[in-house]
Amino acid sequence: MKITEKIEQANKEGRVWWSFEYFPPRTAQGLQNLLDRIERMRALGPEFIDITWNAGGRTSDLTSELVKTCQSLIGIETCMHLTCTNMPKEKVDNALRDAKAHGCRNILALRGDPPAGKEEWESVEGGFEHGIDLVKHIRKNYGDYFDIAVAGFPQTQTLPPAERDLEMKYLKEKIDAGVNFIFTQMFYDVDMFIDWVKAVRAAGITVPIVPGINPIQTWNGFMRATSLAKTIIPPKFLQALEPHKNNDEKVREIGTKMVADICRRIIAEDVGIRGLHFYTMNLEKGTKMLLEELEFVARVQTIKPLPWRQCLTPTRRTETIRPIFWANRTKSYISRTENWDEYPNGRFGDSRSPAYGELDGYGVWLKQSKEEAHALWGHPTSYAQIARLFSKFCTKEISALPWSDEPPSAEMSVISSQLGRMNELGFLTINSQPAVNGVRSDHPVHGWGPSKGYVYQKAYLEFFASPALLSTLLPYISRDSNITYYAINKHGDLRTNSHSEGPNAVTWGVFPGKEIIQPTIVEAISFMAWKDEAFELGMQWANLYESGSASRSLITDMMENYFLVNVVHNDFQDTEAIFRPFWAVAAEAGLEQPEIQRLSNGVRQLEVASVA
Repeated sequence: MKITEKIEQANKEGRVWWSFEYFPPRTAQGLQNLLDRIERMRALGPEFIDITWNAGGRTSDLTSELVKTCQSLIGIETCMHLTCTNMPKEKVDNALRDAKAHGCRNILALRGDPPAGKEEWESVEGGFEHGIDLVKHIRKNYGDYFDIAVAGFPQTQTLPPAERDLEMKYLKEKIDAGVNFIFTQMFYDVDMFIDWVKAVRAAGITVPIVPGINPIQTWNGFMRATSLAKTIIPPKFLQALEPHKNNDEKVREIGTKMVADICRRIIAEDVGIRGLHFYTMNLEKGTKMLLEELEFVARVQTIKPLPWRQCLTPTRRTETIRPIFWANRTKSYISRTENWDEYPNGRFGDSRSPAYGELDGYGVWLKQSKEEAHALWGHPTSYAQIARLFSKFCTKEISALPWSDEPPSAEMSVISSQLGRMNELGFLTINSQPAVNGVRSDHPVHGWGPSKGYVYQKAYLEFFASPALLSTLLPYISRDSNITYYAINKHGDLRTNSHSEGPNAVTWGVFPGKEIIQPTIVEAISFMAWKDEAFELGMQWANLYESGSASRSLITDMMENYFLVNVVHNDFQDTEAIFRPFWAVAAEAGLEQPEIQRLSNGVRQLEVASVA
């Protein structure tokens, strides 16, 4: 989606919006840390992010890869910087082709800084001399596919009148060449910025202006950034911050309040600006503190337009339905389906037309190294210890399992006591969702999609169980006609009470002016594909231990003999019904009845459950 479309929509809704900038790190570990940080900061609600292009184009490939990852796996609209520095026309065209292939619709076109080690900027043979040349090239070859942004420099207001007018003339020429909006250089003099905005409008430039805001993280960082950018620092900033320059926490506290005042002034001023672009410097805390100081709260529909993370590449933007099985392994699902030429869509999608990719070559691997896995999961030597690990994940005592790339969701915490008890009984849970009967779409835990809607869920459980335990459970499941289940082992022995191979929608939403959206399904063919991956992950976990060790033998035995089971309770109004067969198993074994969190549309009520 184009950034100008997002700005226009926000203006129609009368709301303030914000966005973040990141730069490519220099090391592989830094890259992984940045991707993890971008994923976390997505929850802060940015409308979009942008990725810089280092001077000299040294990180051009990395910028392109970051754009691809953010668009496809993280699912956040991304703007790509593109400079003329050390960039012949061929490299520019390659970068633009890649951006389009990744679904990127936004380019910040810059002349760029001088290459490393040089004081003066110079063009390369076959390259572009000025930023406007790059703008014209993009427009000529890509029409209106891209929104194009250029940089704006509020500090030109401090230049002598003739120079100031010349800078404004250059900016106007870029706009007339096809620029859609302006990102400004960072600034701390808000009066200067407002004067510049008024001058820009007086020059006949009407495109959106996005002010660049740089959170103050530390004294040294503040001084270094302003020195590199030659940013004017109002005296009041130095007077307030310098006495505390050796106290990073105090500098961040004072700086956050001062920068927040700048933001409030911009929003309050009658200059038509309702959005702010934060230069994060790849840091999280300062930006988060600033948003909290401003009381900017992420909208559910911004960070969660669907229950699962949407992919923004061209072929997947219209994807509206996914199987629930990959809820905790989004990257794997996208990898295994990246060659599909169509996706489940409509009321009930059908994923049988495209083929799931085979496991080989699709990157089915554990996220953890051997050392990290041992630190997380230890060296279990009994089934009870395995069950305890699964239970600890449900209660957030450990942050990952082989089947979950991410920590437990807020939604899992709603039923964490039930899940913990199930694991103690030997039902090793790897995926779940509680029943939800019509909560608002802006609900902080269950909400997703457009505002003023209502969302619903059927209760869902997925777990490993031994053959004996499964045999004990199934008679109790059969007593409830609202339950459907699939159980399969590594070798393909399938058991089910479902009479249809078609999809069963387990999540849906009702929104004003829209058809009912049913984005999450359970279906047989997808479960078969997931089964192979689930057992492979278990075997990879086993192989992290020495051959012949008790841990390796134990986990291997489980993967060879246990069943992978999914259970859906189709009465979404009965929030506890899905658990009753498991408590019946506990009662048959003479175990204590579990104390559980009884639910009512996501609201917890603690009581002692009765075994049905």
